[in-house]
Amino acid sequence: MKLLTFTVPCYNSEGYMAKCVDSLLAGGEDVEIIIVDDGSVDATASIADAYAEKYPSIVKAVHKENGGHGSAVNMGLEHAKGLFFKVVDSDDWVKETDYMQILSALRELAGGEKALDMLISNFVYEKEGEKKNKVMRYRHALPENEIFTWKQVRHFHKGQYILMHSVIFRTKLLKECGLELPEHTFYVDNLFVFEPLPFVKNMYYMDVNFYRYYIGREGQSVNETVMISRIDQQIRVNKRMVDYMVENKAKLKGRRKLRAYMVNYLEIITTVSSIMLIRGETEEHLQKKKELWDYIKQKDRWLYGRLRYGLLGNSMNLPGKGGRKISVEGYRICQRFFKFN
Repeated sequence: MKLLTFTVPCYNSEGYMAKCVDSLLAGGEDVEIIIVDDGSVDATASIADAYAEKYPSIVKAVHKENGGHGSAVNMGLEHAKGLFFKVVDSDDWVKETDYMQILSALRELAGGEKALDMLISNFVYEKEGEKKNKVMRYRHALPENEIFTWKQVRHFHKGQYILMHSVIFRTKLLKECGLELPEHTFYVDNLFVFEPLPFVKNMYYMDVNFYRYYIGREGQSVNETVMISRIDQQIRVNKRMVDYMVENKAKLKGRRKLRAYMVNYLEIITTVSSIMLIRGETEEHLQKKKELWDYIKQKDRWLYGRLRYGLLGNSMNLPGKGGRKISVEGYRICQRFFKFN
């Protein structure tokens, strides 16, 4: 059995996927790299096949009809043979020195008395045009270099959450929790790091800058203009997260820190949905914003109160055109401070 499976979802990635795959090959025979060609119409498929032919014991090329990022992740998970599982987007890459430390830790933890469910590491925003890149690290919130549970998790800062770039899951956990991401939908990475959490018992954090998250490619899904044009998909993900919180109330009962973390993460996602709808600047966008908040209220009044009357919820629901202008400016300040898109 391989130690770690990487799934690399690719759609028309011919211009940059080699940098990603080459960085992963440094793991040698310990790793399995599944390149999922999601119905590309450029040279992605032939590049994937060339890697599989050159590295038959490491790389597997899977070809499928276009179904979107979530569909490609689902396919990678279905084929995964590694003990652990990680998604690396085709325009991102990993840093070799930190990669070697990650593999060393996984080897050691794989044989431990407690099953490791989730390993967390830092990621770096490789933002086009920025001289200094922002590092998302977790050392103030998580114990370092030791197995820990949710009870030992400390406070996360606003705007700081465990993202897809940060995590390596135990493969069997993802399969047993029934994770299946929706097809033809962007922003499903939020579900990938949300829905498995109630099943995660043991975690391990390494303060290494392993994952390099590239921001700045034209047409990238996190580009603000693109996000506004795809706002219905953002709302779909947002609502599914609300549904998941409501449906799993019993599973979260008595797990105070886990529930608090998940509510705070949902708060951020709802804030992003709200600000993008405000930035849409049409009556239709504002109506969709009202409908989203009404949906949350109808689903669970406690959750609605927690999201609506917190600092972020209040700032996203200021009355009138002037209020919306203040909301956008507040978002801009956060954008500059946290360096996100």
